Amino acid sequence: MISLISYLLTFLDVLFWVFRAIATLMFQLDRDFFTQPLEVNMEIALLFVTLPCLIGIVKRNRAFAAIYFALYASYFGTALYNVYINCTETGFNIVNSSDLLCTFFGVLLPLLTFLDVFFNKNRGLGHGAHREDGFYANEKYDRKFDERADRNQYRT
Repeated sequence: MISLISYLLTFLDVLFWVFRAIATLMFQLDRDFFTQPLEVNMEIALLFVTLPCLIGIVKRNRAFAAIYFALYASYFGTALYNVYINCTETGFNIVNSSDLLCTFFGVLLPLLTFLDVFFNKNRGLGHGAHREDGFYANEKYDRKFDERADRNQYRT
């Protein structure tokens, strides 16, 4: 069973993906939005690569969580440093602070998801299909019944 924190982190990852898709769409349509993509072509590629990663994260696959973290850390990590330096030089205004907040969450959410998938004790979705639980739950009884049946072989 997956914990509530895992569900919330995955939900926040999906919301952040939708937010970045809206920001990219607004930039492409030349509409005003409080944040803009760092590089449009890279952002679009990142949005498409994120979809299979999110599906893998829901299935608790460590490889997809690592890919998701590596992509977002490389894309938003350098931007976080650049925005922070820009904020220290020019001061905090609405554009700098919104960019700083978006890039911070762009690094923080994949990091938390990566740590959750790697270090969560309840990593898997379950031990099998629930319809098979009755079959596998009686394994000790079935072995005992089979041993008893082997001793009582009556021949005619």
